[in-house]
Amino acid sequence: MMDFITIPLVIGIITLGIYKLFELYARKKERLLMIDKLGDKLDPSYLNGSLPMPSQIVGQFSFGALKAGALMVGVGLGLLVGFLILNASLPAIEMFNTGNYRELGSVVFGSSVLLFGGLGLLIAFIVETRINKKS
Repeated sequence: MMDFITIPLVIGIITLGIYKLFELYARKKERLLMIDKLGDKLDPSYLNGSLPMPSQIVGQFSFGALKAGALMVGVGLGLLVGFLILNASLPAIEMFNTGNYRELGSVVFGSSVLLFGGLGLLIAFIVETRINKKS
């Protein structure tokens, strides 16, 4: 059905991957050169113990893992609830002989995934704000 797009899509993905790989190595070399140049000019007496210790950085959390985990749990729950709803209502649909099983299934799965994924992100936001209020 959509065979016309697979070849350009695969070529585009491969080209982008190769480009990003070369860019990664080029940036690494640039960073190493900047560190070398900065290291020659930097004197350790400038710091005077002003580097933060790990105990001072405790208040700065990154909540990316919490958001991703809550989203994945929400999507998983959405798929499970959508499956249960579809299995519970399938005999009733077959009695009416509507024939729209696929459309109904896609609506149930899509809506439940979006609903529970959004709830997972809301829960992650609430947890994040509570942790920020404590610190």
